[in-house]
Amino acid sequence: MRISVRTPTQDGLGPVMRVLASWQQEGMPVQLHPGDLGWQWRFGPDTLADSLRVWSRDEEIVAVGSVDRDVPVDEVAVIRMALSPEVNQDEDVARVLVRDLEDPTGILRAGSAAVEARFGQALQSLLDAHGWLPDEPWTPLHRDLTQAVESGALRVETVGPSHVEERVAVQRAAFATSTFTVDRWHTMSKGLPYREARCLVGYDDDGVAVAGVTAWSAGPGRQGLLEPMGVHRDHVGRGHGTSITLAAAAALREMGSSSAIVATPASNKGGVATYAAAGFAPAPDVTDFLRPA
Repeated sequence: MRISVRTPTQDGLGPVMRVLASWQQEGMPVQLHPGDLGWQWRFGPDTLADSLRVWSRDEEIVAVGSVDRDVPVDEVAVIRMALSPEVNQDEDVARVLVRDLEDPTGILRAGSAAVEARFGQALQSLLDAHGWLPDEPWTPLHRDLTQAVESGALRVETVGPSHVEERVAVQRAAFATSTFTVDRWHTMSKGLPYREARCLVGYDDDGVAVAGVTAWSAGPGRQGLLEPMGVHRDHVGRGHGTSITLAAAAALREMGSSSAIVATPASNKGGVATYAAAGFAPAPDVTDFLRPA
């Protein structure tokens, strides 16, 4: 048995996406999803491919990691992981992953670093044994989609050429550090994951764009992801987040998703309350693994 790690080429993104999608099974924790990579596609497929690490055992992909390339050099380096359900307790795979994650000349630069590993008992146990510490807690949330989803108060439109500028404006007004642009939306919409995705924008009674979301399917019978969801800063506190979240859940159901998932920092009490109001059930908080500098 040989376990190797590689950085995929742009042409190799398709197989990685398909494997990631196959891991989005009911009952699995919220881990790296094709929609996460679909959102990162806005920077272009080459940049996305360069951020990925793919571990294979005898040519079979067993783990995928996405390195956050936007983190300044003086902040914590981050990699978000997904593991095959088949290697949950595989100690051989865990040892290779931890070796590669701890190599200061490899995947994560020297100094403080964090690993988002919400699945893989063997990996989690070994990170803990090597002295990695609990980091910021996150709240995963889940909504079953086997039943119809109720409608919210907003008028919701699927984003196409005629709604892109409003979708981008809402995103930038919802997130102070957002670098989203019209060009980046078009780049994202041409990506492989967007073939099973839907971008939505919500309008209030005055016809003002007040909320936006992108819903990512992993295929029929699998968990779909909301990433990202935001409300325009001038229109918060009016239930718009709940309405656009309901619209995203309904869109995922139409695309065949068995459930909708999302995760938000536990400190984001308003976000947790918004998802709960839209029928999402919170799971126990989880933490990343932090390697001190």
